[in-house]
This record gives sequence, C-alpha cells and structure tokens, in this order.
Amino acid sequence: MSGLFDNFDLKNVQALYLAVRSLFRDADLAEADLDARVLVAEALEIEPRNLILEYDQVIKPETLAVVSRYVEERLAGKPVGRVLGKREFWGLEFSLSPATLEPRPDTETLVETAIAFCQAHGGLEKEWVFADIGTGTGAVAIALLTELPNAICLAVDISEEALETARQNAANNKVLDRFIPVRGSYLDTLSGSFDFIVSNPPYIRSSVIEGLSHEVKQHDPMLALDGGVDGLTAYKELIGNAKRVLKRNSGLLMEIGFDQADELSTLARELVGLEARCEQDLAGQPRVVVVVFP
Repeated sequence: MSGLFDNFDLKNVQALYLAVRSLFRDADLAEADLDARVLVAEALEIEPRNLILEYDQVIKPETLAVVSRYVEERLAGKPVGRVLGKREFWGLEFSLSPATLEPRPDTETLVETAIAFCQAHGGLEKEWVFADIGTGTGAVAIALLTELPNAICLAVDISEEALETARQNAANNKVLDRFIPVRGSYLDTLSGSFDFIVSNPPYIRSSVIEGLSHEVKQHDPMLALDGGVDGLTAYKELIGNAKRVLKRNSGLLMEIGFDQADELSTLARELVGLEARCEQDLAGQPRVVVVVFP
C-alpha cells in the first residue's frame, strides 16, 4: 500500500469513510462524498445506502487493501464506474469495458421517452420490435426490455468488444433471449420494419473534444463521443435513413446535446419534411428529440 492513510486513525469503517472523503475533498473531486461512500461500500460488498449501518465494524486488512487500490485509481483520474468496472442505470447493473461509455443518469430520459411512446402507441405489453443504434453497454435497450416484456431489440454497435459487453449485460439482467446484438454502422445492417428506433449517438463537436475533462478523454471511447465537425454526423445518418426501416406511425428517438434541439428540428424538416419534438431531462435541459414517421 502507498501510505495513503498514514495520517488517519482507521479504527472502524466510519473512520475509513471519513478518511477517503477527506482525501477526495482535498483533491477537489466534484462528488467527493458520494465517491467515497460508493467505493468503501463496494469494498465491504454492501449497498452504499447501508454504509452507515456498518460504521462500528472493525476494518479487515483485505478490505483496507481494496479501498487503498480504489482510492489510488480514483485520485489518478479514473471515474468511479471505471474503478469498479460497472455502473448502475435504470436500477440495473451494467458492466463496462474500454469500448463502452458509462451510462449516465441523463440518458434515462431516453428510456422514459421511449416508454411514453409505447404507452401512446399500443401499450407496454405489445410485441414491440425496436432497434438500439450504438448500444454500447446495452443500457438503453436492456432497460427498455425490462419494461416491455414482449419486446425484441436489435442492438447495433460498430465495436465487437462493446457488443460482447452488452451481450453479457443482457444475460446478467435476464433479457438475453430478446436481445439480438448485431455489428454494424448506424442503420446499414438493418432490414425489415421496426416499431421504433432509439439511439444515444456521438454528438460532441470534434473541436470540443480536446476541451473535455481528463476523465472523459482518457476513459470513454472516442468513437462514442465525436459527432463530427458540427456534432450532427450521426443524426444525419439516422434521420435520413430511418424511413427505410420504420413502420408507419413509428418513432425515431435520439439523445442530444444540451444546445442541439433547434439544429435537430431544422435537420428533420430539411431531410424528411417532418417536425421533431424535444423532451427535457430532470434538470430542464433539452435531452431527447423524437421524430414520428407517419
């Protein structure tokens, strides 16, 4: 161990948590308290919300060794999800790999919007057939499959490593029998008719990439971030080609950047002559664009 805790009296779990929190606060980590709670709880193999119940527990040497490793990696700039190799999304657990983004809470807005679309077009019990473009960990597709018990999803990604991660996540969350991973780029590999398409595509302008945080640049795959010169490359592909594979009265639902709503509305009118509506996330930011194909 590196002597991280030499200046702390680690008499119990509470003292360990406070020590980790102090180190993270001194490093100006944005979510120092939460990161400390999550990492200490993981080393104890308990839920973070239950950490307080274990405060009086004496720390085992093996637990301290694990926490020390976690803290060193977090202080070196590795996000908590990457330290643990997993991330929670929609109340489910998803394994990560170098080829996948970490699922973010904001993306749950895409899941919520897709569920609302299904409720308005036949109900959750309908035998939906949908595609998830750029599936990554499979988080969006798998979350939807847990809410749509009779649905089938074709999950597309250009990375075979990402697809293998998604396949394992589907198995772990017990929806693998309805989750079909396919390697491909955007809609190129799709044929047939789909009820709706969801996507959280790369949408960051190429010129902005260099200004992203170290944590993002070093640990998220660039293919899942870089949206081209104008940040719209993926949207042009999706909107321009969606009609070929969508049924009538179907939907294309896409996560967007906070400043892209107007551009996406213009793009939908120019490419397919349709209006796009925008849904906001919990912070009131534009988050999901929906284009309904009549």
